[in-house]
Amino acid sequence: MANIDVKDLLNAGVHFGHLTRKWNPNMAPYIYMERNGIHIINLYKTAAKIDEAAEAMQKIAASGRKILFVATKKQAKDIVATHAASINMPYITERWPGGMLTNFVTIRKAVKKMAAIDRMKKDGTFETLSKKEKLQVDRLRAKLEKNLGSITDMTRLPAALFVVDIKREHIAIKEAQKLKIPIFAMVDTNSDPRDVDFVIPANDDASKSVEKILSLVTESVAVGLKNRQAEKDAENKGKEEAAAAKAAPAVVAEPVVETAPVVETAPVVEAEPAVEAAPAAETPAAEAPAKEEGEAPTEA
Repeated sequence: MANIDVKDLLNAGVHFGHLTRKWNPNMAPYIYMERNGIHIINLYKTAAKIDEAAEAMQKIAASGRKILFVATKKQAKDIVATHAASINMPYITERWPGGMLTNFVTIRKAVKKMAAIDRMKKDGTFETLSKKEKLQVDRLRAKLEKNLGSITDMTRLPAALFVVDIKREHIAIKEAQKLKIPIFAMVDTNSDPRDVDFVIPANDDASKSVEKILSLVTESVAVGLKNRQAEKDAENKGKEEAAAAKAAPAVVAEPVVETAPVVETAPVVEAEPAVEAAPAAETPAAEAPAKEEGEAPTEA
């Protein structure tokens, strides 16, 4: 779990909210005070909510599912793209494509079309097109890359959404709610926290604030991914050891069975000639004196 220091949040300007006249009353539990016509966010509650959200995102990452990061505002898009790419998660930083979640099958077709154009360039089919057709295909490829290039690896619906500025990304919020996808979001004082499952009360307009929150969140996701990889390695190692243990006794048992009968046959052959020779030699000697005794009285 990420170590959250309230002073670091304060230095990043996470505590600055919107003007008091633009506030949403549902954000009242997260507001600490008002100063110079601006609401100040309670950073202790922010730290607790970051901890809660980071733990949940870590579990999602450890399960092997994807988290889609969404931020189309100018000051946040580059930061989100950098952090999401560092942990190999999909992200949307250009215009949110309508039906991105609710019509995901069609979006996947567009992504496959982009892959088909890449194959055309590899196998030489692209070179057979006319100059005008080549230009059209290149423009289509660039447009698809700009809007959908970051979700090419997302083959199914994401397990969760992380949104910066839910008021701006209200279409993404509605689609996620319709599909009952958990929503993590940075919520400012002008937004309604009831639309979000995991609220992180924070300043969503300053780049430093977005950078700080994203760094803490992505750090927890990275930990979850490492834990998953460690579990996979341990499982593979256990399977290899089990396979080696099964193979080892089978090889050793065969020579032991073969050598046993060879040793037993030797004494059986040697025992037979030892018993017979003595009585066989004595029988003619016993008959000889019997004949001599019979001859003696005939002479007398």
